[in-house]
Amino acid sequence: MKQNNIKNQNIAPYLKQFYKGNIGYLLLAFAWIVLSVIATLMISWIIQLIIDMITGKDIGFAFWQVAMLTFVSIALDGCADLFNYLSRPRFIAKALRQYQDFVYEQLLKKSISAFSAENSAVYISALSNDLVSIETGYLENIFIIVRMTLLFLGTLCLMFWYSPTLTVISIILAILPLANGMFTGNLVAKAEKEVSKKNEAYMSTLRDSLTGFSVIKSFRAEVQMCKMYAKQVMAVTKAKEHRRKMAVLVQSLSGLAGAILQFGIFFVGAWLALSQNELSAGAVLVFVQLLNFVIQPVTSIPQALTECKASKALIAKLDNALTANVRSEGKVTKKNLNEGIYVKNLSFGYEKEKPVLKDITYTFEAGKSYCLVGASGSGKSTLLHLLMASSSHFDGSITYDETDISDLAGESLYDMVSLIQQNVFVFNASIRDNITMFSNFPKAEVDRAIELSGLSALIAKKGEHYLCGENGSGLSGGEKQRISIARSLLKKSQVLLVDEATAALDAKTAYQVSSAILGFCDLTRIVITHSLDETLFSQYDCILAMKNGMIIEKGSFHELIEQKGYFYSLYTVSH
Repeated sequence: MKQNNIKNQNIAPYLKQFYKGNIGYLLLAFAWIVLSVIATLMISWIIQLIIDMITGKDIGFAFWQVAMLTFVSIALDGCADLFNYLSRPRFIAKALRQYQDFVYEQLLKKSISAFSAENSAVYISALSNDLVSIETGYLENIFIIVRMTLLFLGTLCLMFWYSPTLTVISIILAILPLANGMFTGNLVAKAEKEVSKKNEAYMSTLRDSLTGFSVIKSFRAEVQMCKMYAKQVMAVTKAKEHRRKMAVLVQSLSGLAGAILQFGIFFVGAWLALSQNELSAGAVLVFVQLLNFVIQPVTSIPQALTECKASKALIAKLDNALTANVRSEGKVTKKNLNEGIYVKNLSFGYEKEKPVLKDITYTFEAGKSYCLVGASGSGKSTLLHLLMASSSHFDGSITYDETDISDLAGESLYDMVSLIQQNVFVFNASIRDNITMFSNFPKAEVDRAIELSGLSALIAKKGEHYLCGENGSGLSGGEKQRISIARSLLKKSQVLLVDEATAALDAKTAYQVSSAILGFCDLTRIVITHSLDETLFSQYDCILAMKNGMIIEKGSFHELIEQKGYFYSLYTVSH
């Protein structure tokens, strides 16, 4: 029981999105349900009056009065349909929109490295296939459950008015379908969760095959990829087949229990009408009709509750993914880096027994440029990512001026620091939108960022409204890197972290991009580079040579060359 409360508590913020600012439409929809149930029961009562009137029984109403009651019931049904038209579609549309917005906002709270280490197929599935299941399994079923419950209770009241004895027997017989729903409820929920899990693996394989299309073709791996794809399709198909089987099983058992209920009440009703003279002919016939309004909720409500439970399981699964690897943020806001970034006794490892960084202590002074060099696996990129608060599980400290990174608010950190990596993502939008990241900036500021990043020639040639293509397919590698630099300049980053940004560029373009970065004298620049160029190295205020997770040498280019140590070896080997 305690475990269930925890799950409900985890998904409560998600469920809240369905109802936030949406209560008006919900109440209007409930009004539709109430009017619809009243109209349905009135029609059954009117049918009983008409039948008894035809058989000559005194019903206490004149013909014209029955006609007026019929008109009222039809009018109520029409009002119910109008309320349904005005409320239910709007409630569901707003609920889904708010839910999607909330999920996306939670997703963007993750750190860069944390998200990079996760399977994005989880979120793609949650905002596509799972969303459809939540719409039909939860939102649509809210109205089904409420309507069926009111119809069930209203029908029982009307039946009790006709025959208390038969009503009591109906309640006893109704226990069987309800018990069936309780015992089979977990089957569909478990099957639905398995479908979601298999679909994530399928989406992951599909994404990889499309992203790595050129690799597949180059290495003639089409047959192997077809086998992998077919395997994932088979897994999803089997999971969906199992889910359908479970749904059919629940529906069949519910139908069987409903049939037992129907025939049981029918025979008892016939006995009461023939031997006990408790019911009139019209009441007997209407009682059979009312029986459907008992059977329908009894068979529908358990199935609807099961689907609701399955939908909540999908939301809980999404919550587990969204709350994993989220950085614990502080509340201190900071706009400028005045003194520098202080790294003291910093040690870190992705696995405890395998440290990547070992007792690093260094001060990156504000406004200066630093270059990190070293062999692959020396810890350069890890150090840069820790400066972006990729993890809080490290020994030692990282402070921006006097503020510890754990106390720094995430928005404040990302305002101050920008990370430029080798793979720059460019949206299928205009060059200007990719620079501004779809925000509004004064034209003068945008033009300055374009000029300083070296994009003026591209803008002059193609125009700022040129569509870049999917992931920048219409741009060269150097042009995409310049866009990433312009983004950082426009948001007025205080610190620029550059992780092998020029690794995939030709020598000339790499030199131009690196020169542009070094030219920003008002920024703190920490650059990882594989290009050991004397002209560029001479412009850095300090070069840090890293090996086995430690800074083993530091100094200017000429100082390190004169020492003839580790950096000297790296430099001479490359030349």
